[in-house]
Amino acid sequence: MISPYVRRLRLAEELRGLRTAAGMTHEQLAKKLGASRAQISRLENGHVPPDQDDIIKILDALGVEGEQWTQILTIAREAAERGWWESNKAMGERQALFANLEAGAASICEYQQTFFPGLLQTPEFTRVRVESDWFQRSAGASFQAEGLIKGRAGRQRMLARPGGPTYEVIVDEVVIRRRLAPPGVVRAQLLHLVDKAAEERITIRVLPIETDIEGYTLVPCTFSIYRYHDPGDPVVVGVEAVTSDVVLTEPHQVTSYLHMYDRLRAAALPEQDGLALLIRAADQLPDE
Repeated sequence: MISPYVRRLRLAEELRGLRTAAGMTHEQLAKKLGASRAQISRLENGHVPPDQDDIIKILDALGVEGEQWTQILTIAREAAERGWWESNKAMGERQALFANLEAGAASICEYQQTFFPGLLQTPEFTRVRVESDWFQRSAGASFQAEGLIKGRAGRQRMLARPGGPTYEVIVDEVVIRRRLAPPGVVRAQLLHLVDKAAEERITIRVLPIETDIEGYTLVPCTFSIYRYHDPGDPVVVGVEAVTSDVVLTEPHQVTSYLHMYDRLRAAALPEQDGLALLIRAADQLPDE
């Protein structure tokens, strides 16, 4: 399954390009279809799941035929699919968004500045964080924790599936040094990262505190970069904030994060040195 979110963006771009090439405005196309301008705009903005019949009518109105017709209808079908995350409302909207972006990705590159990466978190660490983050916690914290843990497990299964994406994460040393959970939980989490790094498609790097990043680059947030198999699909950047997240697809915005990630990667420790640091940090903690 390819990310419906990403395919929706791709469909929007294709429809805009076809309408523009046909020399038609939103109003002209809407009138030809007997639809509203708002309906055309929503499809071209990627704001709504497409209806196959509506897409067929648009393609017919624009004179699209042959392989191009088939390709765009395939994109529309994939854009309308429902992912597994939609049946697990307890995992939360924020986590569902990242599960959507991860679906069908060819590669994921992540810089984690604050926590251990969600795709590699242990259930125990996730539970502690949900119960500790008072600014996001609802009255039913224990119920919320179970939903988030199940959501994490689903995302981790998708990462491990046959044909799944390559995953490289740069973990800031601050995450390793700061006490984010009881010592035994942190120790188990650190050793879990070391174990996961042995898997073929997973690479874990550590960004040391005492390092020079090219240009003294200031990195203000955690972010992830998603690339997909279809070269026509956009490169997507997901930026994490305290209470909400931002998805970027505009090339000039995405490029800034690509350059930032390259600088972080260059400043990170060699892979084996980073794993050795994780092991030393774990050894300094009691095994509760």
